[in-house]
Formats: sequence, C-alpha cells, structure tokens
Amino acid sequence: MTVYSFYIFDRHTECIYQRRWVRPPTTVVAETSSTKPAASSIAPTTGGHQPVRRSRKVKEADDAKLIFGVIFSLRNMVKRLGGEDDEFISFRTGEYKLHYYETPTSMKFVMLTDVKTTNLRVVLHQIWATLYVEYVVKNPLSPIEHPGGVGVNNELFELGLDRFVTQVFNPPS
Repeated sequence: MTVYSFYIFDRHTECIYQRRWVRPPTTVVAETSSTKPAASSIAPTTGGHQPVRRSRKVKEADDAKLIFGVIFSLRNMVKRLGGEDDEFISFRTGEYKLHYYETPTSMKFVMLTDVKTTNLRVVLHQIWATLYVEYVVKNPLSPIEHPGGVGVNNELFELGLDRFVTQVFNPPS
C-alpha cells in the first residue's frame, strides 16, 4: 500500500494542510517532433516563444483546488441521488484511490493512495481524533480559523502524522 498525499480542508473550503509523500503514477506519452507538451503542464507564454513552467507551489495549490472540487461535486451528487443519509466515502480511478472523511465541524480529510488500498475512513477518523484534535485544536497558539490560506503549522502534528502513516502503511514485520 502506498500513500501519495494527504489534504485537510476547513469549513471555508481552504486547504489548510497538504502533504505529499510519493507522486501518483502518471501515464507517460513519448514526445516526438510532431507532438507538443500538454497545455495543462505549462503556463501562458510571456511574449517570447518559450512557455513559462508553472511553479511547484502554484501546482500544489491548483491540485488542492481540483481535489476539493472533486469531493464537493461527488459529495453533492451522492446526497442528491441517495438521499441525506448516504455519504461519499471514496472513489477509485485506474491510477489512485481518493479516501474522504468529513468531521462534525465540516473539516474534510482527504488521502490519495494506490488503488489496492482498502477503505481508510477509520484511519482518517483516527488522524482527526488523535492527531489533529490533540496537536492543532487543543494548541492555544494555533489559530481557530485559517483565513487566507494560513494553514496548519505544527511540528508535532507533522511528526505524529508521519509516524502514524508509517505505522499504518509499513507495519514492522
């Protein structure tokens, strides 16, 4: 089992924490002289003929927005088709599986893993209850709200998350 990334969104749709362990696999297409790079990987040109590559920070912010858009849309679709009692838990593509957990306070915890991983709803609940609540919510120095993209900046939370993910996905033999 492989964990690709982890995101936390607050109730105001801001990504307040993101962590990437391994990049998800992507389908590689050989580029020949007749093919051009995908438009999604480059930004507009700046007057010259050479495209300007998007910075890593912008790409991560865009990834977080896309992930939130996906979970927002799927969650609403599940509620409309299945009723108020149904919940969106996860979805799988050919490359990855997205796991979702929403807290009673509308915090959204999202984890991207490989497709062979089973449901991680309990694991995401444990991350919220044992790590996020203990190290972020109960910390008097941590902001209650995270306006303008100010995210979780807590070393204990990050260390605990690394240790927890390592124990869950790479248990000692």
